Amino acid sequence: MTSPLKTDTFSNARHTTHYLHAGDPAAPAVIFVHGWPELSLSWRHQLPVVAELGYLAVAPDMRGYGQSSVYHRHEDYALRESVQDMLELLESLGKTQAIWIGHDWGSPVVWTLARFYPEKCAAVANLCVPYNTLEQGWAGILPHVDRALYPLEQYPAGQWEYMCYYEEHFDEATATFDSAPEKVAKALFRSGSPENLGAPSATALVRQQNGWFGGGEVPDVPRDESVISEVELQTYARHLRENTFFGPGSWYMNHAANAAFTAQADDKPLDMPVLFLHGRFDTTCETITSTLAEPMRAMCSQLSEYTVDSGHWMAQEQPDAVNARLVEWLSALP
Repeated sequence: MTSPLKTDTFSNARHTTHYLHAGDPAAPAVIFVHGWPELSLSWRHQLPVVAELGYLAVAPDMRGYGQSSVYHRHEDYALRESVQDMLELLESLGKTQAIWIGHDWGSPVVWTLARFYPEKCAAVANLCVPYNTLEQGWAGILPHVDRALYPLEQYPAGQWEYMCYYEEHFDEATATFDSAPEKVAKALFRSGSPENLGAPSATALVRQQNGWFGGGEVPDVPRDESVISEVELQTYARHLRENTFFGPGSWYMNHAANAAFTAQADDKPLDMPVLFLHGRFDTTCETITSTLAEPMRAMCSQLSEYTVDSGHWMAQEQPDAVNARLVEWLSALP
C-alpha cells in the first residue's frame, strides 16, 4: 500500500515552511528540496516510495513558493536564508540529522548544508547541479562553460546567459512570467530530447533575444502529459500566480552574496555518502561532456554517480528511473 501524502506547516517568528510528508514521523528523515520554479509537489513521485523504505519523507515549499513565506527583497532569497529555513524545519521534525536530496536551486541548498553542517547530513543526493558550482556564484559555473559550443564573444556566460538577464533586466524577466503563469509552466515542464544535444541551450539565447521566449509573449504550447497532469499544471500555475515570480527570480540575484557566504567554508570536501544523478538531455546543467561535475568528483570521497535519460525535470519526467537509483542508494547506506 502506498504511503499517503499529508501536509503540514512549521512556523516561527522568522519564517513559515509548508511541506508535504509521508511515512512514520518517528522514522529517519529524508528531506527533498525543490528548485525553480517548482513546489514540494515536484517530489510527488519520490515521497511515497521513500516512505515505504521506512523513512519519513518530507518535501517543503521553499521560500517564495507555494504556501511558505514570500519576501519582497532579493537578499531574502540568498542561500544563507534557505539553509537556515531547512535547519529550522529539521529541528521542528524532532530530528538532529537527515538525508537531504535536492534539484536545481535545491541542490546548492543541500550542498551548502553539507558544507557547513555535515553533522546534520547523514547523506546527500542531488539531481542535475553538482557540488561546488552554483553555490559559488559566477566563479563556480563560468569556468566550466564549453567554449567550443559557446564561443566567448557570442555567449559570454555560456548557457548561463539567462542568469545575466535576470541581473540586468529583472523586472522585465519576471513580468513576462507573471503575464501567463499557466503558459510558462506548460512551456517549461517538458521532457528532454536527444535532438537538443550538441546545440546551444535555449537559456543561452535569453539575453541576445532580449528576454525569455524570444523576447515576445509566452507561447501557448500543449501540456507535456508525460511530465505533469492537468491538475498538477493548475497547481503550479495557481501558486505562481498568487506569489508572483519575484521570489523565484530573486534566487538568481544573489550570486555575489552566495559566493561570499560559501567562501567561509571554501574548498571543503564532503565525507558523507553522496549520490549525483546526471540528466543526459539536460542542456543547461550539462554535466556529461563539460567539466561542470569535476569539482564534485574531486571533493566527495563517497560519491556515486548515475546518468538518467532525461532532461532537467528529472524527478517528474523519469520518476521510475530516479526512484530506482534512490532506492538502490538508500538501501546500501550504513
